[in-house]
Amino acid sequence: MSRNRRVVVTGLGLATPLGFEEEEIWRRLMAGETGIGPLTAFDTEAFTSPYKVKLAAQVDDSGVREGLAAMGRRPMDRALDLAMVAAGRALTQAQLVSESQQETCEVPVIVGTGIGSAQSIYEAFQRFNTKGPKGLLPSSVPRIMFNAISANISMQFKLTGANYMVISACTSSANAIGDGYRRIKHGEAEIALTGGVEGCLDPFFFGIWNNLGVLSPNQEPAFACRPFDQERQGTALGEGAAILVLESLESATARGATVRAEVLGYGESSDAGHLTGPSAEGQAGAIKAALCSAGVDPDAVGYINAHGTATRSNDTTESAAIRMALGSAADRVQVGSNKSYFGHTLGACGAIETAVTVMALEHGVAPPNFNLATADPECDVRLVGREAEPIERKVALKNSFGFGGGNAVLVLSAGD
Repeated sequence: MSRNRRVVVTGLGLATPLGFEEEEIWRRLMAGETGIGPLTAFDTEAFTSPYKVKLAAQVDDSGVREGLAAMGRRPMDRALDLAMVAAGRALTQAQLVSESQQETCEVPVIVGTGIGSAQSIYEAFQRFNTKGPKGLLPSSVPRIMFNAISANISMQFKLTGANYMVISACTSSANAIGDGYRRIKHGEAEIALTGGVEGCLDPFFFGIWNNLGVLSPNQEPAFACRPFDQERQGTALGEGAAILVLESLESATARGATVRAEVLGYGESSDAGHLTGPSAEGQAGAIKAALCSAGVDPDAVGYINAHGTATRSNDTTESAAIRMALGSAADRVQVGSNKSYFGHTLGACGAIETAVTVMALEHGVAPPNFNLATADPECDVRLVGREAEPIERKVALKNSFGFGGGNAVLVLSAGD
């Protein structure tokens, strides 16, 4: 069996603050419509001390419930529910499952998350605080374990390959996709279900991020998260999920599956420095490793879907890393961030933004940095403006960088 196979994307499933359907999500990206708005997941005023920030990017709950009901499921945990809906959509698009399917399929399930089953953890904390140890339910154990997400997806869709979670902060889902890519590339699997999820908009976890000092105090949704802008004040938290079906080109061709894009390469690195402070050298190392893995020269790259969190240190560091890795090509490669639309979805952002990158390559258009008014001169890269721009070269990078110094970069190209 070949150990250097081509890996393609044959299915995308999304549950995002911009919607579930790709057409709607793309339309809203092109129109510059943010998914950030007033937080309604819980009452931010019902506590003894106020929340500093009261904006977030939320997924429509009715859509989640409808998606679960179609599978015969009820809501269990927010992260699990989001991932389950996205997984079902991805598998259906790839024509790997149907309502009548009963047979098992040897497909690994590899999902990234930063926080995991946050809702279940919070509910267990509440029971303990109010009732003590006797109030804790035995069912809390299988609900709060991180791999409850991948395990439930595996059981729901009868996928008998390995199932596990990747936990590496904001690089989690990019790492998960990279794992799936390598399994297929090196002949360990024909198909992999992979991506990421985050469901962290509960009083406890949202409160932690509220006090970290990285969330934007701007309470106007359209301007709360402004990656690379000179006036940016921080990021906005979001929830969501994106699941991808990766497949060997041979398998996709044999099945007659539609190829959405090709994963050309993957690179990763560790800063080995500060726990929360990014390193341009570390990030550049991951970009270079990804390009080397793909056998792609910087001059072939047309678009970079940046990590772009709208925090001071991240945007300037990432810009320096791009220039360090790409050299003179950084003068023309278009750079954009999606976090002004989806918020920062933490462990899910790599997968959600990879899905957007696939759509951008298919349309040949880079989504706008819709609220980029004045670019920070310290972000010395070719930023996409407030209007969509054509992608001239059909190779794209997806950057993901996280606390702990983890860096992960995917290289994608348009499908044949």
